Amino acid sequence: QVQLLESGGGLAQPGGSLTLSCKASERLFSINTMAWYRQAPGKERELVASYVISTGTKYADSVKGRFIISGDDLQSTVSLQMNNLKPEDTAVYYCYMNTWVRIIQEHWGQGTQVTVST
Repeated sequence: QVQLLESGGGLAQPGGSLTLSCKASERLFSINTMAWYRQAPGKERELVASYVISTGTKYADSVKGRFIISGDDLQSTVSLQMNNLKPEDTAVYYCYMNTWVRIIQEHWGQGTQVTVST
């Protein structure tokens, strides 16, 4: 079973920056989508940013202009650069990749905590 291994979470001050990284434990072939989701306490998991190999990137309105997603499908890696962090960005962030060969297979990371606080 392929695992997605995340790193880079932690504590940041408002206005600060963090970069999250995610790498598959073995190379994934035919990656279709790479993305980052987040889940704050008491809230549903939401899509933060996605990178569809064939069409490009999309961002949630709440992070547009502040976050940048970068993916390398050949290396099976994806990162999320987070700038100008706000307290409302506090959440557990999850890496996601899917592959599409006749059927779609989804892979999730274990989650990494990001806390934005003074």
